[in-house]
Parts: sequence; structure tokens; C-alpha cells
Amino acid sequence: MEEKVIIIIDYGMGNLGSIRNMLKKIEVESEITSDINKIKLATKLILPGVGAFDNGMENIKKMGLLPVLNDLVLVKKIPVLGICLGMQLMTRRSEEGVLPGLGWIDADTKRFVFPAEVNLKIPHMGWNNIKVLKKEPIAGNLDNSSRFYFVHSYHAVCDSEKDILFQTNYGYDFTSAFSKDNIIGVQFHPEKSHKFGMQLLRNFSEIPEGKVKC
Repeated sequence: MEEKVIIIIDYGMGNLGSIRNMLKKIEVESEITSDINKIKLATKLILPGVGAFDNGMENIKKMGLLPVLNDLVLVKKIPVLGICLGMQLMTRRSEEGVLPGLGWIDADTKRFVFPAEVNLKIPHMGWNNIKVLKKEPIAGNLDNSSRFYFVHSYHAVCDSEKDILFQTNYGYDFTSAFSKDNIIGVQFHPEKSHKFGMQLLRNFSEIPEGKVKC
């Protein structure tokens, strides 16, 4: 493994190959692994995920990944990017399940709820725009015309507006990305979002170690 390879955490849930292929397209090295010894050497992490909240947390614990992830993210403070379920796992809890989340950010994950007169389907699926609320390196060259691909029924609700990076409207404005210090989460799928996804992953790859914010 090269010294600066981005580690994509394999905990049994997620489009891991698609993320790695997108990184290859922008000439960024990455490795998919659940090997704790390799993960310990990471200078950046990607926590992907597709599926149920409780299953995700159960897998992380069963595979012995929780201590090393907490050390890297909370103690060593390396940049970490959560994608879709990975973002939701970073929160304290989810209405989808009963297990506690990673609790890396002050937020809870809640299901979309619309009034009867709002005729919108759940899950929220397809392309949608973002509204950029903070100027940070991860948002470089992205603006309110940037579009990403979504597939989700739940979304993060942050305690502090200062942690909201992007908002997207689907019946109401929801947090489509958050960021706090070294922790970044995106609800959409950058690996399915063509040029905008490439830009976001490129931005993540270029964040200097130990410097997530400007």
C-alpha cells in the first residue's frame, strides 16, 4: 500500500468498486479493505454504505473496526468522508434502527415526513441540486448549479446550523452534506454523479492531512 492511499472501508455494505473506479478516473489511488492493520496506516478514510442503519453498525462492531475508526477520526483527526449510509452512521442515532450510531457529529438521522397534500415519493431518488452554505475545500468548484444523484429515505438533522455544508430541497430543505473539523458526510452518491461527483472526490483527495477547513 502506498503511503498516501485513501482507504475505502469495507464493512460489507456499499458500492465500493464504484467509488474506487471514480477515484481511478481522477487518478487518485485508493484501496478497499477491512484489514485493521492497513486501516491504521490511512491518511484519509471513505466510509461508504448502502442498506440499513443497524446492519451497518452491527457489521462495523462485529469486524472489530470501531476502535480503529474512532482513533483515526476522533484522536488522530484524519479526514473522513461518509457517503449515503456512511454519512448517517456518523450521527448519534437513526429513526430507521435502534442501535447507537458512531456519534462523530451532533446530529440524528430522521425519515422524510411530508404533509398529506405533498405528493412526493419516498425514497427521494434521482438528480437534485445542492445549495452550498459553507466555503470549504471539499466544496471547491461546486456551486448551487451542481447536481448529485440521491437514493434515500432518511437524512441527517444537525444540532448546529454551522455543521451544515450543503442543503437540498425535497419537500423541504434537508442537510445533504455536513462538515465539522475533519468529518465530512454527503447523503448523495458522488460515484454516480458524473463530473460533480468527480469534483467532490477530487476536492477530498486534495485536502491536506490535518487541514479540512480553510
